[in-house]
Amino acid sequence: MLLNVSYTDKNITRKVDEAVGKPFPLKERFAMGGIGSPKLYITETSVEIQNLLILDNNLNTCNIEIRPKGIIVRFRSLLETYGLIIPYYKLKLYKGESTVHSIYMDHHFIKVKSDTQAIQRFFKKLLDHKADNMPTSIEDL
Repeated sequence: MLLNVSYTDKNITRKVDEAVGKPFPLKERFAMGGIGSPKLYITETSVEIQNLLILDNNLNTCNIEIRPKGIIVRFRSLLETYGLIIPYYKLKLYKGESTVHSIYMDHHFIKVKSDTQAIQRFFKKLLDHKADNMPTSIEDL
């Protein structure tokens, strides 16, 4: 689900927390070695996201936050912040060319450059966390 997360709204916060879980406590964040990605440069996106990104002339960047049951991909357009909320059971990650990672959920996708070791380590951490926390049955959703 693609949401405007610029402002504190209890309904949006509730939707995000139901989909991907509440943020990790500080102690767990340290134990995991951080839950956020480095700055990711967007190379290609689905139409709906592209329509938001072309509204300004800034460099298209995003970051990813790991949550207990999914991820949030955040990016900015004009003065607004948008979040692509992706539960693990809908998340598809692909490593395309040598320097591109693709993040898919339903009809949304974002392709980002993965040209540094830090970014590649983050995607490995994300895949490991997804494997450990995938629902094992339909009742777990």
